Amino acid sequence: MQSTNNKETSEKEEVYYTEDIRYQSSSFSTTEETDKKDVDALGIQNYEGTKSFEGTPEERAYVRKLNKFIYPLIGMIIFVQFCDKASLSVAPVLGLNADLGLSGSEFSILGSMFYLGHLIYQVPNQFILQRVPLARYLAVLLVIWGIVMGVTGACQTFSQMAACRFLLGLFEAAAMPTLYLITATLYRRTEQPMLFGYITLCNGVGAAIAFGFAHMNNARGIENWRWNHICFGSLTVLLGFFTWFYLIDKPDHPLLRLTETEKLVAKDRTKDNAVVKNREFKYGQIWEALKEARFWLIMLAGLTVSLQNGGMLVFSTTFVLGLGFSGEESLLLQIPSGLASALGVLVAVLLAHKTKQIIWSSMFMLSIGMVGLIILCAIPDGEVKLLGFYLSWAGTGSYALIVTLIGNNVKGYTKKIFYNSCIMASYTIGNFIGPLMMVSHQAPRYLGGVGGFLGGFFVAFCCLFLVRILGVRVNNYRLANKSGKETDVYLDKTDKEDDQFIFRL
Repeated sequence: MQSTNNKETSEKEEVYYTEDIRYQSSSFSTTEETDKKDVDALGIQNYEGTKSFEGTPEERAYVRKLNKFIYPLIGMIIFVQFCDKASLSVAPVLGLNADLGLSGSEFSILGSMFYLGHLIYQVPNQFILQRVPLARYLAVLLVIWGIVMGVTGACQTFSQMAACRFLLGLFEAAAMPTLYLITATLYRRTEQPMLFGYITLCNGVGAAIAFGFAHMNNARGIENWRWNHICFGSLTVLLGFFTWFYLIDKPDHPLLRLTETEKLVAKDRTKDNAVVKNREFKYGQIWEALKEARFWLIMLAGLTVSLQNGGMLVFSTTFVLGLGFSGEESLLLQIPSGLASALGVLVAVLLAHKTKQIIWSSMFMLSIGMVGLIILCAIPDGEVKLLGFYLSWAGTGSYALIVTLIGNNVKGYTKKIFYNSCIMASYTIGNFIGPLMMVSHQAPRYLGGVGGFLGGFFVAFCCLFLVRILGVRVNNYRLANKSGKETDVYLDKTDKEDDQFIFRL
């Protein structure tokens, strides 16, 4: 009998812990007898099938360890990424256009060059993410793009600036897909909306710093916009070194110093979030995604939501200047703009958490954004247009929930990477097109661009509604035919192959 058990254990290790899957048998118990014995000692009921550590004191202790590393570091990464990316939007007020003699069209091109680099890198990034340690990969990219950011401060011509913006977008491109994948790997599906929201929330907190650079008075003969790039470039490089050593990227990371019980908790959470790293790149999972109507609807929604973000982010300071405010006032008014974006994410996340309705909550935020854009289109001038400007940032909350929708509902490691990369590509295309829609001869109202953003929000609204209809149909069928048999997460089945998987909509 003992020999039979050993044989079963060996077979399980061979299936679950091949060199393609980056979990070693030393990290988790691999026999059912061991799992039952350890779990029974904790007094947790129904481990097989419906049993879970969810909500137990043991899990809360594990999550506290996880959060201690994840939240501060991810928050800083997103913060510097946003400040690096958005440095162009405040640069005209800090003297960029006058210093380099940029025209309105050249400034628009600079805004789009970042996203061109962003888009190009998404294809190789899919293959790289499957094969490298995620935290160290991100750390290297942080150092490289920090150097590019610093070098941008030395640019003297439009061509040099365009090249640096392209390279900055190229090396920043992997940041969000990597962080989304880490989040999906470490956190339960019910926990992911809060963390995805937090990631998006950290994008909106850098405006006050730009106001500080405006008061440097060209210290040491260096223009204020150059100081902005040099300082944030140095901070990004420093953060890259911290990321190399302290970013957690797998449930059993040595920095967590897990107890035996916490290893079981980590294993249980892996079953729930259905993400196990696999080195094998499965082209079949990509083909499966491409054949799904859901895939194209989500990507179209991500693209059309991002039009406003790209256009308003690059032209935010210029746009507010056109409302009759001074340069310094326009910088200060970026603070409530950032807060409006952050508030939109916070409301979206809390609403989704409270109602358990990701798509309805995302559509609600789009409705608020559309109201803001209608105000901008309908009112010729006056300070009331600021209200419309701030309300338009509710679309950021909608996008955060679109990303959450992918994290909660896409199974299969290659398929999840593909979805994450494609939503970033959609986001990038939207952000690339957005600044080009803000045509200089339409200043200061930019009716063509603002009207286009409004149309984009409406298209995204319709796409999300269709995604929900499709998801409800699948859920109803699966619930009616549910066997109750637990699907082994280590088999790396997709959400289509696993007929026990229920979508969170």
